[in-house]
Amino acid sequence: MADRRSVLRVQTGVRMEKRVLLVLKALAGSLDLSLGDLLEGIVLHAFEGKPPFRAATLARIGALREAYGLDLVAEDSHRLTESPSVKPASDPAKASSSGRRRGSRRRRRKF
Repeated sequence: MADRRSVLRVQTGVRMEKRVLLVLKALAGSLDLSLGDLLEGIVLHAFEGKPPFRAATLARIGALREAYGLDLVAEDSHRLTESPSVKPASDPAKASSSGRRRGSRRRRRKF
């Protein structure tokens, strides 16, 4: 095996279409990889214009896509919009800077 490369990994919060994530998690599990390792491999292959999967893995992906109802294709990637029934998570940057949690008990002035 080739020499290992040491890398610095960071935690990230990435929003992704639910069924895409389900297929990726299932694929990572079936390949005995973490989701992060799978995504790194896909991205590094894509950066070099190389296909990330062999025929057997593509067949497995096809079965997982069917199982999870994933009908999106590459062409859809530029046309996806957020479902109106989904509210984005609150922005932590807009949280109170006083250090108090929302809903904490404090006296309120009556006007």
